Amino acid sequence: MAGCVSRVELSVSCRSLLDRDLGSRSDPLCVLLQDVGGGRWAELGRTERIKNCQNPEFCKKLVVDYYFEKVQKLKFGVYDIDNKSFDLNDDDYLGGIECTLGQVVSSSVFTRPLELKQGKPAGKGTIMISAEEIKDTRVVYLEIEARNLDKKDFLGKSDPFLEFYKQSDAGTWQLVYRSEVVIKNNLNPCWRKFSVPLQTFCGGDFNKPIKVQCADHDSDGSHDLIGTFETNLTQLQEAGDCSPVEFECIHPAKKQKKKSYKNSGIIRIKSCKIETEYSFLDYVMGGCQINFTVGVDFTGSNGDPKSPDSLHYISPDGINEYLIAIWSVGSVVQDYDTDKLFPAFGFGAQVPPSWQVSHEFALNFNPSNPYCQGIQGIVDAYRQILPQIRLYGPTNFSPIINHVARFAAQSAQEGTASQYFILLIITDGEITDLDQTRQAIVNASKLPMSIIIVGVGEADFKAMEFLDGDNGVLKSLTGEPAARDIVQFVPFRQFKNAPREALSQMVLAEVPKQLVSYYKWQGWPPVKLPEIKKV
Repeated sequence: MAGCVSRVELSVSCRSLLDRDLGSRSDPLCVLLQDVGGGRWAELGRTERIKNCQNPEFCKKLVVDYYFEKVQKLKFGVYDIDNKSFDLNDDDYLGGIECTLGQVVSSSVFTRPLELKQGKPAGKGTIMISAEEIKDTRVVYLEIEARNLDKKDFLGKSDPFLEFYKQSDAGTWQLVYRSEVVIKNNLNPCWRKFSVPLQTFCGGDFNKPIKVQCADHDSDGSHDLIGTFETNLTQLQEAGDCSPVEFECIHPAKKQKKKSYKNSGIIRIKSCKIETEYSFLDYVMGGCQINFTVGVDFTGSNGDPKSPDSLHYISPDGINEYLIAIWSVGSVVQDYDTDKLFPAFGFGAQVPPSWQVSHEFALNFNPSNPYCQGIQGIVDAYRQILPQIRLYGPTNFSPIINHVARFAAQSAQEGTASQYFILLIITDGEITDLDQTRQAIVNASKLPMSIIIVGVGEADFKAMEFLDGDNGVLKSLTGEPAARDIVQFVPFRQFKNAPREALSQMVLAEVPKQLVSYYKWQGWPPVKLPEIKKV
């Protein structure tokens, strides 16, 4: 298993972006993609959207695992966002670049002209990317309020927001945080508690100068400065539960003009705490086992396994799409499970001896011990069962999701980050019990588990895309939202000509985030805590 050398944080800014909006400037966002082979790109992250700005300095950093031994091809794309959909296909493309992570980390600031396509410049637009190694997993949590801020708006009060900058070694100021919430018409705002990684905030140096700017938000992008002050993390940490630290917010021009000028308001740091944020590798190296379960669709729509046009037909070279999906995902996940015993189930078939339709039968026909030895054991059980069952229907997912959820619930009762469950469902088509499946996923979202759905064949997979909550939070029929996004769906047809590892990279990309989000939500540290290295 290749070890990740380190994690790097990429800061992105652009200059002279194309203007695609009529009557106002573009609202840019930058997306980062990584080459996963076979001409396919997987999204690693995206920045925030900045309104009315042709020279954006994005605040949200893009984090990439850096492998020295791999050529990691990256693609940065800048889009003008004019709607709320997650999909970027309906947004204007302002340009992009392709490069390698090695190029970025070996430059102090990697600067390139943006291109609309190869050889076609995106006007005078340029992109600047700088990389910083993340050496610290500590996070700064801040709660801030203000009193008596200056009124900036002609008709109403100010709409204040905060920006934090750290001083670079060259003396320039780099944006590290911009408050999400613009508090409308309020001269005494109390901002929501927020967090910034310690490395981002001050490079781990508690005495590094930090500049805080308070400004009045204007929708046209011409924000008015209310005031500013300088501090450092050591001073901010003096804020306690009963004793906030106060800073005068100073507007330099006003101070110069008026001798009687005192300040433009008071910024109060109500609390400043530093906590450790654990990574996926912290949990895995700390003893968390990842349990892998497979569910295989044996409904009639797959076609007769003896017929070459069936999705269950095993070709002369011994494979089909079901087997490739099992191998591709299983070969990655098995490294994280010490006993290599994987439960495997089928659904949607009539099974002997009663020939009743079952939606969770063991592939090895042993319901009391459905475990297969390794990925090869799953493959062998699948091959042996095919001639012994009758493909039938309907396509019900909820029984197998609830089956794995029972084990995950038992594990969760232990109250430790010791076991996480991944369910791989491979299916050929439309789901029959959509409402029950929605409820099962919402229930499972509160448990230590993730669900991967691989769609084989040429069916319409709209319902699967709905279950994958990328376009908004999945809700049950009663309106209860999922606690976390735990479903990842991919159609196999997109990977037919790609290397096998491409499918696993795509479907497993979300799992580390999902695992960490669950344990963070529960407040559970790794079973064995990582050694804290002094930075």
